[in-house]
Amino acid sequence: MHTAKKMRVDIVSVEQAVFSGDVEQLIATGSLGELGIMPGHTPLLTFLQPGEIRLFNNGQEDNFYVSGGTLEVQPDSVTILADTICRAKDLDEMLALAAQKRAKKALQDKTTNIDYHSATAQLMEALAQLRVIRRMKSRH
Repeated sequence: MHTAKKMRVDIVSVEQAVFSGDVEQLIATGSLGELGIMPGHTPLLTFLQPGEIRLFNNGQEDNFYVSGGTLEVQPDSVTILADTICRAKDLDEMLALAAQKRAKKALQDKTTNIDYHSATAQLMEALAQLRVIRRMKSRH
């Protein structure tokens, strides 16, 4: 019987350690696009974009949402330091839609003194959350 090679994955945020365990594959969105990481991957350090972290192990998939952070790959381990992270199933679609609406309104309102960088970041985060929510719904 063949057993799949695994790597250690640790996902932590400022608040807590969210996941620690062995997985066969990890998919995340880095600063240059989507990354697929498997055991023995070349060492790598990249920033994470808001989006989904997908962990695969024994035919099971575990999904998380990150608002950003860093991903470090070593040959037998991956460490994710997330700004904010939660299980994808815990995302709230109504809250994400409301955040998207607020950010769009702030960007369109020329009469207020807003931080456009912050409003744009909030809009991008809301859109990333909605992508993850819709992806999760399409699987069920």
